[in-house]
Amino acid sequence: MQDLQTRDRAYVANTYNRFPIEILTGKGSIVTDTQGKHYIDMGSGIGVTSFGIADPEWISAVNEQLSRVQHMSNLYYTEPCAVLAEELCMRTGMKKVFFSNSGAEANECAIKVARKYAAEKKESDCFYILTLENSFHGRTLTTLAATGQDKFHQLFQPLTPGFLHTPANDFEALKAMTEQYPVAGILLECVQGEGGVIPLEPEFLQKTAALAKEKDILLMVDEVQTGNGRTGSLYAYMQFGIAPDVVSTAKGLGGGLPIGATLLGEKVESVLGFGDHGSTFGGNPIACAGALSILRRIDDALLDEVREKSAYVFSALSGADGVESVSGLGLMIGIKTRKPAADVIRLCMEKGVLCLSAKDKVRLLPALNIPFDTLKQAVSIIRKSCAE
Repeated sequence: MQDLQTRDRAYVANTYNRFPIEILTGKGSIVTDTQGKHYIDMGSGIGVTSFGIADPEWISAVNEQLSRVQHMSNLYYTEPCAVLAEELCMRTGMKKVFFSNSGAEANECAIKVARKYAAEKKESDCFYILTLENSFHGRTLTTLAATGQDKFHQLFQPLTPGFLHTPANDFEALKAMTEQYPVAGILLECVQGEGGVIPLEPEFLQKTAALAKEKDILLMVDEVQTGNGRTGSLYAYMQFGIAPDVVSTAKGLGGGLPIGATLLGEKVESVLGFGDHGSTFGGNPIACAGALSILRRIDDALLDEVREKSAYVFSALSGADGVESVSGLGLMIGIKTRKPAADVIRLCMEKGVLCLSAKDKVRLLPALNIPFDTLKQAVSIIRKSCAE
């Protein structure tokens, strides 16, 4: 194991502060390291492995497509791409889908759509994208500019211009910004994940949606982390009574393979024309086949199960020793602990549970289908680690 860590530090860019364990194999919500120690995975690859590790149905779908054709350029048609786009549109009411490889790319596409829509419909200076403070939308220069956290902006200036940030849940401040600047689009997360797993207030979202419609500003919802069943509905915006013009998603859609998707509503379904955008690997047939196997299993029964498990976690941890508060939605949960989150995460790891962090919180993003007994075992260990 030490040899692997040495090689990694020698040859892999120093962008990740890795924990000193090497995951060798896994099944469902249990992973095993090279020393044979088992861990309950409460992070699912930061919300990616929706149905856990080595999911048989996902493997079958990927292998079947792998034996047919692994890649073709977007100059040609492939079935998984078209069928996945149809499934996404049928499940959401959106009209078109652009496929890419990540959440950042999905958000880049959304931003391009907003700017082209405004360029064609409004004045040439209508290019501003309004996002919320404490948001996170990606790590490219443009999506960093969209991200409303200054700490991500340091050392990468100048960022892409044309982005404004306003406080979350402050509708009057948001409205004032749209009156001061010619805004093309509003981009927001219904639950600010990297910002600390904080849901936005329903009234704020509903007022923002109404304002966007009134002013013909595109309402764009970032569902990269909140989407694909994670919050107890197919997409989080469905719980807030709003109808976005654009939805971006990634992570849990692919089940473990890289995929991003930008869903376009009726207002913008024809904004992108030939040559306006592209992606070499976007719509890759293997990634799309895997995503189809995920999306088709996110049904009402599974979503009921996600909500039931969420209620259990909130009940078990709220008010527990060492826990100050619990926030989030569905199986996207943040725990504010009395001692540093890093200490709790370390203790959990020692006891066989892998957790994540989000700012000063312990973050949980388990597989949607984590068995209830496994979930209860993990929560028990988390409670003990918070109390010690």
